[in-house]
Amino acid sequence: MMSTRVFLPFFLLFYYFSVQAQGLYFPPKTGNEWESIDPAELGFCAERIDSLYTFLDQHYTKSFILLKDGKIVLEKYFGNYTQESIWYWASAGKSLTAFLVGQAAEEGLVDIHAPTSTYLGTGWTMAPPDKEVMITPWHQLTMTSGLDDTFIPTPDQPDPNTCTDPECLNYLADAGTRWAYHTGAYRLLQDVIAAASGMTINQFTKTHMLDRTGMTGLWISDVMYGRARDMARYGLLTLAGGIWDGDTLLHDQQYFYDMTHRSQELNKSYGYLWWLNGQESFMVPALQIVFPGKLIPNAPDDMIAALGKNDQKIHVVPSKGWVVVRQGDASGGVGGAVPIGFDNEIWAYLNQLDCGATAATEPDGLQLSISPNPAASGWWLYSDAPLTRVEMYDLRGNRVFVSQGAVSSPYRVEGTSLPAGVYYLKAISGVRFSVRKVVKAN
Repeated sequence: MMSTRVFLPFFLLFYYFSVQAQGLYFPPKTGNEWESIDPAELGFCAERIDSLYTFLDQHYTKSFILLKDGKIVLEKYFGNYTQESIWYWASAGKSLTAFLVGQAAEEGLVDIHAPTSTYLGTGWTMAPPDKEVMITPWHQLTMTSGLDDTFIPTPDQPDPNTCTDPECLNYLADAGTRWAYHTGAYRLLQDVIAAASGMTINQFTKTHMLDRTGMTGLWISDVMYGRARDMARYGLLTLAGGIWDGDTLLHDQQYFYDMTHRSQELNKSYGYLWWLNGQESFMVPALQIVFPGKLIPNAPDDMIAALGKNDQKIHVVPSKGWVVVRQGDASGGVGGAVPIGFDNEIWAYLNQLDCGATAATEPDGLQLSISPNPAASGWWLYSDAPLTRVEMYDLRGNRVFVSQGAVSSPYRVEGTSLPAGVYYLKAISGVRFSVRKVVKAN
């Protein structure tokens, strides 16, 4: 029975993406030609598109692209940012790395279930040898390495979660027993690819991804930099199941399925470095809390997302044939490793683009603003509806505040007694919610 359950999703996935890829448009690999669709053909209202653009502009967006079946429906650049401007993918690039690992595994260069020390040598962490050998690339792909992600920044290491030095990689739990968003552990997957292939990560990416899709980009200090259209091309490749205009970049569809579906039971909304919508619960970076409900309630259940710091985003929605890309600064002025509140707000606007959509039939995201942030004594919360509950957690997942019953807007969260540092605040209004990072200043 087990083999049947494994084979059936694989077969359905292969069939689905084969059919899906046949109906997709792929832009040429050279030049700027890219076919478009008049938004009116999809029933989009011009004034609602304008409202979306105004919202994006007000939230520090640099670029926004919406593809339908590979063709451009919306493409907008803000300020001095242009089609040729370069920006960082941030952690959205993790999802690109996951694809590259799959290619390396398919070629027999990497075994994702072998000890990572097979490729990096022993002592790549400070974990005891019998604990280090338990860690595999699979654990790095699923954020279950068990390495300690709870760091206190110092002047010498202001962002220790990204550090890849052995001194930063300390044992906390056995591999596979704890989910925690740990960028340092992830980044070493690029070293695994390089060690196994004998190529730099940029060389491997160029030959295996960029040249075959027309993407441009460069890894700099483990972070991918590129144009908005490069992110859109990768989203389109993912929508097509790893096939670009007849060229199959990843034949191992079982790996692709595992990458884009639940990879473990600790965080049900996480695949191989891809975020998954439509699950019954989710976790977020820096918190050991399982939140009930979908990651992005306003988005379609089958959406998968590559999400990065300061709201870099690639959303892929197979049921709609959509790819959504956003580049820019943090939408609320204060970023986080993987902010998700802004995604929900974007989808509130996307759901309204159809001229037939009404507020009564389409869900609306919880609109929440917090001021001041950072704050010395407390924060005022401004929402578009009364709040049924407000919670706040420190970086270790300890709840430090909860409201007593429903509250009205504006609502003040007192922070005078809290130590200086970073906290996560969750505001809930019925089935809607928003999670934001807040900073308590000295």
